[in-house]
Amino acid sequence: MALTSEQGQVAGQMGADEGRRARRRGEARTVAEELAPVLGAFFPGGPPVRFWFWDGSCAGEQSRAGEVVVRSCVALQRLLWSPNELGLARAVVSGDVVLEGDLSELLRVLRDAAHVSSYGPASRPKPKALLAGLVAAARLGALGLPPPPPAEEAHVGGWLHSKRRDAAAVKHHYEVGNEFYRLVLGPAMTYSCARFEVAGMTLEEAQRAKHDLICRKLGLPEKAGLRLLDVGCGWGSLALHAAKHYGAHVVGITLSPSQLRWATERAQHEGLADRAEFRLQDYRELAGERFDVISSVGMFEHVGSERMDRYFSTLFGLLGPGGRLLNHAISKPGSSKMTGARFIARYIFPDGELVDVGDVVKAMERNGFEVRDVESLREHYVETLRAWVANLQAAWDRAVSLVGEARARAWLLYMSASANAFAEHKISVHQVLGARVGPNGESGMPRTRGKW
Repeated sequence: MALTSEQGQVAGQMGADEGRRARRRGEARTVAEELAPVLGAFFPGGPPVRFWFWDGSCAGEQSRAGEVVVRSCVALQRLLWSPNELGLARAVVSGDVVLEGDLSELLRVLRDAAHVSSYGPASRPKPKALLAGLVAAARLGALGLPPPPPAEEAHVGGWLHSKRRDAAAVKHHYEVGNEFYRLVLGPAMTYSCARFEVAGMTLEEAQRAKHDLICRKLGLPEKAGLRLLDVGCGWGSLALHAAKHYGAHVVGITLSPSQLRWATERAQHEGLADRAEFRLQDYRELAGERFDVISSVGMFEHVGSERMDRYFSTLFGLLGPGGRLLNHAISKPGSSKMTGARFIARYIFPDGELVDVGDVVKAMERNGFEVRDVESLREHYVETLRAWVANLQAAWDRAVSLVGEARARAWLLYMSASANAFAEHKISVHQVLGARVGPNGESGMPRTRGKW
């Protein structure tokens, strides 16, 4: 129910006329008073936190979670033209709305009071709320053509999950500078869920524990010199861990030139260039090669459910009998495509998709794998994301100087909301281990998980 341009022009004229009549009657009201019906429509029990508006007026009670600062009427325009999470995200990214306090807690409090679910279909307000917003915007003179979206919004074209479009989507997300990622991810330079095995572990220690778990699941300690393919290798952290600690010969592939440069230079610096090779390559270009084991960590979200059969069949064909695949990916019950009016699709992961882990298991089995183990690390991702948020906030000024305030705001919003989604089991993350069984049924797997 977003406004058409004709409706906006008519309402704008009505609002201007009403504003003039109110001023003649001496009835001019504060922004908070004008927007009271809007807040009431969105929050039936009243605003759960303090809202401050551009004229200095406020509404709602103070809350330990934080407060919302609406800095201009442009925020109202954004919400009227995109009355869903995208409109709100645009207002936050552009700075028209500032969320102050513990962002994860503030988002949770606002969502609960408005009865809006996280990571579901982009919700739209009830007609009552939209009408109240329209009337208030008209009285405030805040109608007009839609404000342009922030420049940080993604624009990818072409066939969904074609090589060209996938490369463009990866570029949007990863080509924001290695230094920015170093600030967020810390020394581990690992952009996936860590594994906090014991209380008090640092993020770097927990990432190392995750890398070691993957190496053990793949059987690297059982035989030196195995050839490992790391699909979506990122900055090379897992690949270099496998080469350094288990003598593996690793090929890491990525679609990000920045990641490729970092991983290659790191291998040279650590004296591992003879055992760790990094390529700018799509997984669909690997036919004809052979590997003993394969890891794919945080890459499957870019594949898409319509392409996952090709993905698993391609990886299956690269393995010999007894070979293993460890697929580590975010999942969602019922699956979810990051498309349309979704904040995360427009600003973070264009074309991303979270596939139900049950569908992942079925797809692996459909394409020849025997699924041997499924493990959830959901709670660990909550802790990982909170560590990344803390890193970004601690280095905020430096991050803004590197990528700009709008992109830094987008990342802070994305990671804070994601921490909530994992904490509340809206989404999860699973490691699924599959084996290519030999002609006589041999899997090469240990009898128990004890060696992991």
